[in-house]
Amino acid sequence: MNGASDLRSFPSADGDLAYRDTGSGDLVVLLHSGFVDHRIWDDHVPVLAERYRVIAPDTRGHGFSANATAPFRWADDLAALLRHLDAGPAVLVGLSMGGVIATDTALEHPGLVRAVVTAGAATGDHRYTDPWHRELEETMARALAAGDVTAWLDAFLRLVPGPARTADAVDPDVLRRVREMALHTLSKHGPGEKDWLVRVTGSFDRTGEIRVPLLAVNGSLEPADLHAAAERLAGAVPDGRTATIDGTGHYSALERPDAFNRVLLDFLEAL
Repeated sequence: MNGASDLRSFPSADGDLAYRDTGSGDLVVLLHSGFVDHRIWDDHVPVLAERYRVIAPDTRGHGFSANATAPFRWADDLAALLRHLDAGPAVLVGLSMGGVIATDTALEHPGLVRAVVTAGAATGDHRYTDPWHRELEETMARALAAGDVTAWLDAFLRLVPGPARTADAVDPDVLRRVREMALHTLSKHGPGEKDWLVRVTGSFDRTGEIRVPLLAVNGSLEPADLHAAAERLAGAVPDGRTATIDGTGHYSALERPDAFNRVLLDFLEAL
């Protein structure tokens, strides 16, 4: 199923934001990771839509959504979309950056959130401390600043296998899909472009404010500090728990969609 073929458009205060909306029932919102778009959920939408209404937006500046021309917050964009659709409260399911958007929205717009699932994420305060990720982040930042798309993409794709594997241990189709989406998003931007994103800060200190069920999912090959952050997040939320997808790294939902769907559906059915 081609997720780009049935996109809709929300006229936000700063350009059109794209989203996919299918199925019926209780609402599940799928939030993609950084530099890709809603298509990362193409293996999940048809399964979930058999039982739920599923919305999969493109975050501002990503995929088929408009770039920012003024300050914005991820959580406010999502809240505006849900209010425009008169939809919610929703279960927010976010991978990496999407997980941060989910926790931000639970903190900033709690009335719109029924439950939260983070995957490969904790809150926006989390920073990788291991040398592998720190070096990779520096490499990507230098490449972006120089406008070197090839060097940036080579570094970005290393996130898929992660530090414990080589690229040939990953399904080539997974790497192809991530590459295609990242190139599409990158093509929307230029070197030196202003970053209008306003981040929610101090989020981990506020996690006790999240009064809805929360599930923190990680691939088993994620670094220890991310597993520890997920445990801290789940422990700080009154109704929090964790789950692990074996044999995967940062893109657990993309590498093992069937396993991810089982964990997600078990969580959803228990709400």
